[in-house]
Amino acid sequence: MKDLFSNNNIQPAESPSVGGNSAAKDKLETLRKQLHEHNYNYYVLSQPTISDIDFDALMQQLAELEKEYPEFYDPNSPTMRVGSDINKNFVQVQHRYPMLSLQNTYTEEEIADFFNRVKRSLNEDFEIVCELKFDGTSISLVYENGRLSQAITRGDGKQGDDVTANVRTVRNIPLVLKGDNIPGYVEVRGE
Repeated sequence: MKDLFSNNNIQPAESPSVGGNSAAKDKLETLRKQLHEHNYNYYVLSQPTISDIDFDALMQQLAELEKEYPEFYDPNSPTMRVGSDINKNFVQVQHRYPMLSLQNTYTEEEIADFFNRVKRSLNEDFEIVCELKFDGTSISLVYENGRLSQAITRGDGKQGDDVTANVRTVRNIPLVLKGDNIPGYVEVRGE
């Protein structure tokens, strides 16, 4: 039980100013990467690798460095999730590709028509997976170079509300993608 509350894993912050701004930038990037990893382990995998006290100490260290070195501001920093202001005045943004809605189907004839349209356009074998449609909020998440750059609601399908600041507070949405060979531009859509 003692280890659960220990603060032994946290090293005192080195003074980044000794090595100049380059050392500060490196320290900030290292802390952000560590905290993103700890958030992933905790919220996605449900397997925390450090105690809450250790996590809070790292977060505090990062917040202090970000305050001291505002020139290295990063909108995807883990510090932006906690207590972030929600923007209530949304800017309208054009979708790169139309964001269409699913259509309801109620008869076998409508299903057969859909099947035949797809078959004609693909001209090859395919499978269809059906699922119930639950209404909710649709979102388009845009990642550039692996980092969340924009979150847009469906709106009218051609343009939607820019809700990037709001989405950055949702812990289940990654701010930085993990893995190798991530394309320069990735758009993820869902409801």
